[in-house]
Amino acid sequence: MEIKANDVKALREKTGAGMMDCKKALIEANGDFSAAEKLLREWGIAGIEKRAGRATNEGRIFIAQNAKELELIELACETDFVARNKDFIAAGTKIAERALSQKASGTNESLETIVKEIASLIKENIALRRVVHFYAEENDILHAYLHGEGRIGVVVKFRANNPKAFENEKITAFIHDIALHVAAFNPMFLDESKVSTDWIAEQKEIFQKQLELDEKLKSKPEKVLEGILSGKLKKLLAEVCLLNQGFVRDEKSSVAAVLAQVSKETGYQLEIIDYYFAKVGQD
Repeated sequence: MEIKANDVKALREKTGAGMMDCKKALIEANGDFSAAEKLLREWGIAGIEKRAGRATNEGRIFIAQNAKELELIELACETDFVARNKDFIAAGTKIAERALSQKASGTNESLETIVKEIASLIKENIALRRVVHFYAEENDILHAYLHGEGRIGVVVKFRANNPKAFENEKITAFIHDIALHVAAFNPMFLDESKVSTDWIAEQKEIFQKQLELDEKLKSKPEKVLEGILSGKLKKLLAEVCLLNQGFVRDEKSSVAAVLAQVSKETGYQLEIIDYYFAKVGQD
């Protein structure tokens, strides 16, 4: 079957594999993008959920926040020049603030009116790609971080046994560091409890296939192979789960270990409840 060059390019950008390998995988998968990605991983030449290196859209992420609520929106445009335009930035700020006042989760006519106004002024195709609302309970706090002129936006949600914990400088610094960590590493899951059994089963299947294709391992006993498989899965979970990852300021210590240490040193029970990662041009 005919494989389109654009599909090969997209698969390369997502997995980091070579062009010829991507084309071969797409041919064997009869053009099925997801199946081709899985084949590349089985062959050991693709990363785990490697994000596209080059986004198709430009734009900016905006944050609006009050004491207990937070709104994150992404305003997309065609060029990075427009993304830095003061009128574009003013419009994005206005949209975020209006969305917060409406507790909006998704776009609506009121927000789209502002989008149309700025598009008419700038003469470029502009779209509201995401509108997400966050809410903090009594003992929770929401913290947002914008990176790279708003190209990446992160929201982290923490909980403490006492709201006074969020007045502690060590805790507020740690919360900000976790936002930086998420921006840098974009973990797939909060912890292992959030990983579905289907996802685990799929990774085991891929690792099993890798072992079968490795000539050096064919003579190894079954127990040795089981140990290698278990080790691969453990290493993978450490890479994709936030609490298992090496902390951004000290990669020798896991996020979970640093979290426990901060709780011990401050005397407050601290917990990471959730996080959200957004990058311009990517779902």
